Parts: sequence; C-alpha cells; structure tokens
Amino acid sequence: MRIPFVPSLQHIVKCHGSTLLPQFLGMYRVSVDSEETYLIVMRNMFSHRLLVHRKYDLKGSLVAREASDKERGKELPTFKDMDFRNNMQKVYVTDEQKEKFMEKLNRDVEFLVRLKIMDYSLLLGIHDVGRAERDEEEGEEVSNEEDPDAENGLVGAAVGSYGTSPEGIAGYMSCYKPLGPGEFDPYVDVYAIGNCPGAPQREVYFMGLIDVLTQYDAKKKAAHAAKTVKHGAGAEISTVHPEQYAKRFRDFISNIFA
Repeated sequence: MRIPFVPSLQHIVKCHGSTLLPQFLGMYRVSVDSEETYLIVMRNMFSHRLLVHRKYDLKGSLVAREASDKERGKELPTFKDMDFRNNMQKVYVTDEQKEKFMEKLNRDVEFLVRLKIMDYSLLLGIHDVGRAERDEEEGEEVSNEEDPDAENGLVGAAVGSYGTSPEGIAGYMSCYKPLGPGEFDPYVDVYAIGNCPGAPQREVYFMGLIDVLTQYDAKKKAAHAAKTVKHGAGAEISTVHPEQYAKRFRDFISNIFA
C-alpha cells in the first residue's frame, strides 16, 4: 500500500502541527487466509466532549453534491455542498480566525497539489451550544425522576464522564480546569474554532481536510472525461486536475464564512 504522504512528511514538521491535514496514528496490514487488508488509524477531528449536531462534507463542486434521502434519514447525516448552500449555512468566526484558517488551508492545499492529490473535502462539524445545554438539562430532569437519590446529591458524577480514562483520573484532575458549555481545550480539540461575538447562535466549528489520499491518475483522468461528456465542459464536477480542483476548492471554502 503506497501512501503519497510518506515522502513528504517534512511539510507537517515545518508547520509545527499547524495544519488541517489528518493526523495519521498508525498504518497496519492484516493478513487472513493469504488475503491482505490495509488499515489506517487517524485522529478523530471531532471532540470527545462536544457533540456534533450537524456536519458537512464540502468539495467545492455542485454536481451531484447533495445528501440522498437515505443519508438524510440517518441520526447524523452528512450534508454536502448543495445542502450547505440551500440551508444558507454560514461559519461565524472573527476576521483573524478566518485569516489564520485560510493560511493553513492554502498551505495544505498547495502541499496536496504538489503530490497531485485531488478529490479531498473539508469536513465541517458544528456543535450547537444552546442545544447541548437544553439536552443536558432534559437529561438531568429524567435522571432525577428515575433516581431520587441523584436529586439529593447522593450520587456523584460518573468517573471519566468527559472522556477521561479511570486509570488517569488522579493525575488528570490535579491539573484539569472544568470546561463550561461550548468551551474546549485547543491543545486537545486542535480542529476546533469558536464562533465570533455577535453570531446568531453559540456554536463551535470543527474543520479539517479528509480523503487526502486520491491521486490524479489514469483512472481519475478517465472519470473526468466521462463526467465532462455527461454534464458538459462547464459543469463543476469533482473529478478535475489537481490545480483546477485546488483553485475551485479554495474559492468555495473562502465563502463559507459570514
């Protein structure tokens, strides 16, 4: 299994971790009955603590980029570019936050272009702080009704309720500052950005690049030709040359902000 990232990992080192690219934690080959399966373990871009209420997979293409009825029926569907536009969704951050984010994005995309990689996406997860607070309050009410001892303070909070393992609870709690609604530790939730003051509602955004291992090879060139015939030369299809893909992707992402 060839990973195009491996010869160029110095990019990550130069950025000192300031990147939107996935963090690869391990690569494995499993052999069963002479059949090999390759596995890649990556860091979760979302939070272990702040639940994501809405998510989008954005490529900057509008052709066939809408969630299916089957997808919409899921508990947490993955919406796409057309959905983002139709829902009039926006990301509310400060100008400084947007500038820093776009610097990372542009640097990472230039890196992917050099590797002739395309068809990647921006994964956007949105945590609704107000909704999370309401859900927590409703959960506490149900818990108190089911267990009267909890209302009297006789039942303590579950160990590790914020994702901390019981084994490390002693050392962790000695230096841990409890986080309030919508708050996060930027050293843990490295893909998270809080909304700007004056936003319509309190939100936390998780944004990172995914599907970054597809190179523009003969198979993709053939797919590009077929889609061009089907949709026309001017259609915004997703399968295009890496440089063209990068320009369209950056233009689209730069406009997701309010």
